[in-house]
Amino acid sequence: MNGADVQETTDDEQALLPLDVDVQFHVRRRSGARPDRPALRAVCAAALSGEGVSGSVMLTITIVDDAEIQEINREHRGIDKATDVLSFPLVDDATAFALPPGEPRELGDVIVSYPRTVAQAEEYGHSVQRELAYLVVHGVLHIMGHDHEESDEQAVMRAREEAALAVVGLTR
Repeated sequence: MNGADVQETTDDEQALLPLDVDVQFHVRRRSGARPDRPALRAVCAAALSGEGVSGSVMLTITIVDDAEIQEINREHRGIDKATDVLSFPLVDDATAFALPPGEPRELGDVIVSYPRTVAQAEEYGHSVQRELAYLVVHGVLHIMGHDHEESDEQAVMRAREEAALAVVGLTR
């Protein structure tokens, strides 16, 4: 096959494609998690759709224990403590790389501490399922470039998180 046989999808053409989200799950046994994978896929799709993402994309969600997330946090952020969620975008602009036809754009990785999820669900008075979905969506929005350092950014991010959670009925 030569270069003339390869059809590239332009940004405009990509925007016309329906969203197809492939979520890869890695759940560490020691985390104790038993996630509702269809619900997590649905909230990921809702969050990405709300961001205007279309076409075929892939995310990786890894659920770990506190010791593992602390190690990752120390390694990548220089912070030697456990946290609830970490996000690692793979590219600054999800359309930056030319891909072979049919290959999804890899957006990044979301890593969630399940023990933190359980503790926060209890603290906030809602289900573990809701907290896990919230943390996953929070991570996905970070991958898409959102932040919550400023109050106006935080308000936008919270509204988008709640909209994605509403798709699967996980409202407050």
